[in-house]
Amino acid sequence: MQATLRSSVQFTGMGLHSGRPVRMTVHPAAASFGIWFRRTDIEDGDTLIPARYDMVPPSQLCTKLRNEAGVEVSTVEHVMAALAGCGIHNAMIEIDGPEVPIMDGSSAHFVRGFLARGVQDQGAAIHAIEVLTPVTVRSGDAVATLKPSDGLKIRFEIDFPDTAIGRQARELDLSNGHFVRELCDSRTFCRQADVDAMQASGLALGGVPGENAVVFDGDAITSPGGLRHVDEPVRHKMLDALGDLALAGAPLLAEYEGTRAGHMLTNQLLRKLFATPGAWRLVECDAGQRARLPGVNLHPQDLAAVA
Repeated sequence: MQATLRSSVQFTGMGLHSGRPVRMTVHPAAASFGIWFRRTDIEDGDTLIPARYDMVPPSQLCTKLRNEAGVEVSTVEHVMAALAGCGIHNAMIEIDGPEVPIMDGSSAHFVRGFLARGVQDQGAAIHAIEVLTPVTVRSGDAVATLKPSDGLKIRFEIDFPDTAIGRQARELDLSNGHFVRELCDSRTFCRQADVDAMQASGLALGGVPGENAVVFDGDAITSPGGLRHVDEPVRHKMLDALGDLALAGAPLLAEYEGTRAGHMLTNQLLRKLFATPGAWRLVECDAGQRARLPGVNLHPQDLAAVA
């Protein structure tokens, strides 16, 4: 069945790119409401922003949403991944600034907060987007593909010149709480040269190596504390992909394959999927399909896996 939170949960932190403090509260919402953001710091006009792929404008280094009135909220991918990975379909997210708090650079804080509050079944059927034919988009050497599948699976490959990252590949079936146990604590990462360039351009002003990002420099990991997983970078790219795919508006029955893909390429993939006649259909999930969706079969002990 569709699900929401049992009660509201608040998160406070810093915007990764803005460097500004922000407070965000995720509230329960009625069945079939979907996921919406509301900017509480704006008094006039339309402050509601649907968490939907067609609300994503071109943006650098993160996923941004913008409504028709021009009201924005950015860096939504980690909280969207947490909602999808915990099987939460309906929520109202109130936020008092333009950027979701980065927390520790992963989805772990959001997952911990959601599971501590509890997930409430709502007695309404889940509708999922079933991919019927392969769809692919490319940009240079980056490729992203959606293929038919009986559940949601993610395969990702990255290749960086920094030897501390190098080539990494991983695949994961997102059913049975695997997101919570294997992906949600993997942090955003970058190269030292990129950090310098971003901060010179007024971005990543809230980035703190070791606290909310992993920073690499050639063959060195410069962040205190090292890695949580030997392949943490590719795991984080998979986390990002789940968050961006959650903007489809319903769970996906599909296999996602990404090679050097980023936020905008995944968004272009969703746009191409929905623009391609016969490539997808909306289905009411039967018991077997529901059992294979992310967030199903989570248990209290899964919380122990969250960093």
